[in-house]
Amino acid sequence: MKQFIEKLEHFMESGGMKKDVILLIISGTALLISVLAPGLFPFDAAWIAIILCGIPILIEAFIGLVTAFDIKADVLVSMALIASVFIGEDFAAGEVAFIMQLGALLEDLTVAKARAGIEKLVHLTPQTARVIRGNEESVIPAKEVGVGDILRVFPGESIPVDGVIISGQTSINQAVMTGESLPVDKTAGDEVSSGTVNQFGTFEMKATKVGEDSSIQRMIRLVQSADAGKAKIVGIADRWATWVVVIALAASLLTWIFTGQIIRAVTILVVFCPCALVLATPTAIMAAIGNATKHGFLVREGDALERLAEVKRIAFDKTGTLTYGMPQVTAVKSVSSQFTDAALYAYAASVEQFSEHPLGKAVVRCYRQECADGILPAGQFQMLPGRGVSALIEGKRILAGNEEMLTEHQIEIPDEIHSDTQAYLKKGGTVIYIAGNQSLIGYFVLSDTIRKESGQMIAEIKAGGVIPVLLTGDNENAAGTIARELQIDEVHANCLPENKLNRIDEYQKENLPVCMIGDGVNDAPALKKANVGIAMGGVGSDIAVDAADIALVDDEIKELPHLLALSKRMMITIKCNLSFSMGLNFVAIILAITGVLNPVVGALVHNAGSVLVIVNSALLLKWRKNS
Repeated sequence: MKQFIEKLEHFMESGGMKKDVILLIISGTALLISVLAPGLFPFDAAWIAIILCGIPILIEAFIGLVTAFDIKADVLVSMALIASVFIGEDFAAGEVAFIMQLGALLEDLTVAKARAGIEKLVHLTPQTARVIRGNEESVIPAKEVGVGDILRVFPGESIPVDGVIISGQTSINQAVMTGESLPVDKTAGDEVSSGTVNQFGTFEMKATKVGEDSSIQRMIRLVQSADAGKAKIVGIADRWATWVVVIALAASLLTWIFTGQIIRAVTILVVFCPCALVLATPTAIMAAIGNATKHGFLVREGDALERLAEVKRIAFDKTGTLTYGMPQVTAVKSVSSQFTDAALYAYAASVEQFSEHPLGKAVVRCYRQECADGILPAGQFQMLPGRGVSALIEGKRILAGNEEMLTEHQIEIPDEIHSDTQAYLKKGGTVIYIAGNQSLIGYFVLSDTIRKESGQMIAEIKAGGVIPVLLTGDNENAAGTIARELQIDEVHANCLPENKLNRIDEYQKENLPVCMIGDGVNDAPALKKANVGIAMGGVGSDIAVDAADIALVDDEIKELPHLLALSKRMMITIKCNLSFSMGLNFVAIILAITGVLNPVVGALVHNAGSVLVIVNSALLLKWRKNS
């Protein structure tokens, strides 16, 4: 029996969706022939639909009953099919089978495709490492690095294992782990994580965590396990199937006993078939998905919108989600009477024009976007790793860098200026000082800027009864500044991937369904764990998109309130569809018991009910919030 069941399951799974569409087209054509040209074949053409659409339903019901005594909607459909064929009502049997298979196809169309997020995350793991043993340098597989090994990392390379820098200075892009766009300067004694990227400057490091203990491997394990508890929504028809089967059998049997007419009993089974009930949910979901697509959302999981309608919290990553995720020059301040702010900006861009540092490149990019004047020629350019840059501009030695650079050159920062710059630092900005001929002439500030639509979007979400939460890897000052501007009351800063994952888990344990919105690799575990994950598809990483249920293709977060409202509207439509289909079933059963309906008319009534359900669902396609 076990081998027989396995062969049946293999038969059911073979062929795929293309086969199902072809079988439905053939079956629908056969039903039309059965009605319009009944003498075309030497047999009733409805038998084609019975065989093509009915046999898979019978097999599915048989497998469910035998392997797990699982009573679903297909059990009731199977009984109606067999009973209809038994009394010679072939069209009724074929029509019921066709409608049920159509509903199953619509459900299949809403199921997500296989995702490759884990594989892409694995590809982020550096495959090789440059190890120094004795006086020799050799390249070995990263998995062979041992704790205590000395490694050398060149500019542009990913760091192969976790460790501590022992010599050299550099800037590290830690977006993989923290999601923050601004690079972090590192020097001897600082820790570095596997998977992060060395921006410039060669350094040597001592390995402290290798193999499965490294940061990137921990991230992979988090993503693999994050959705273990995410329950899939069971179809309404299947949830109610056990009771429906019992009631249908009882009503059919009692009608046969009291009236003595088996055709009435069979009609009850036919009208009890949950055709409209099966179509109620998938048709509404498909229409809502079509609506969401028009507003820039790619819904990758069929039941994501059902889960979204129940959400009580929306957790936002900061960088690249609520902000643009790109450092911008937000302030230019001259402290010398010899330089205007505009002249200082020109000097800053000129001295940074050959810089390899991401912040230096950001200064040049912003200057070219904002100013019509060209960049001044710079000579005798020097990189000062971990400090800044130096160049000769119009005969003046210009320095651009951090406070340590000024200290090394014995350049003082007046107290009032230091107080001003500290205020910018507390807001999460990065301050670069400019000095000329051994004196401070000004400074400029780089920071990530809030998307112009973020404020209105947060306000609309709160008005809809959902509480926004900020989960960010940024420091408390930067996180607090963003939260205050956007009026987000709940803030969690300094979050590593596991911190975000744990916070999502805490909400779920408090019975607070949560939606996570992020864009980076570091958000992938939380996106997977959340009841609904939404990834920024434009600026986000492929891994974040693969881990999410929904991707925001064009990064227009202003449409997020519409998506939330749409999900709730979809659930209202589904409930209306279910109420209508159950009401129609009740009326049809009364008419079947009294003999007003026969199996064929009962099947047509069901067909009409199914059409009305589909029409009602289709109204979601053009629905708009506040319309």
